[in-house]
Amino acid sequence: MKKVVITFGLISGAVISLMMLLTIPFMDSIGFENGAILGYTTMVLSFLLVYFGIRSYRDNVAGGTITFAKAFTTGLLITLISCACYVVTWEFIYFNFMPDFLDKYLAHTIETAKAAGASSESIQTQIKEFDEFKALYQNPFFNVAMTFIEPFPVGLIMTLISAALLRKRAKMGS
Repeated sequence: MKKVVITFGLISGAVISLMMLLTIPFMDSIGFENGAILGYTTMVLSFLLVYFGIRSYRDNVAGGTITFAKAFTTGLLITLISCACYVVTWEFIYFNFMPDFLDKYLAHTIETAKAAGASSESIQTQIKEFDEFKALYQNPFFNVAMTFIEPFPVGLIMTLISAALLRKRAKMGS
């Protein structure tokens, strides 16, 4: 299982990391909304490797059968490796090339709130909350945790779906 998990986890991580690296230079022209759509689409595509990893394990290692629990474990391990790659890539980008990311995001958020007709009190509250978050985000441990929970739910959903689709019991009497 180790070889399958590492192979598919690293391929998935490479896909998600490479797409992040390719889109970051265009972030200002893409915009935050389109960037989020592109980012989550990339996550879904990279987590398709969970399906293929579980299938590879079932067909090539487990003799064509796999329980939901074993499929889930395999998929979860692939997801964890992929998420780790995502986190390492973001930490590198954020601390070396985009330390102003949160300032740009705050400006975008305030602009969006003003366009929606938010009151100045509401905007001030948002700014205060964001400043508190920004202070926490400078802590690498908090930053890693927040970054990890971006792709992990997507990978978890793909793991659950893949494990359900790929489970296959041994035939009775064989």
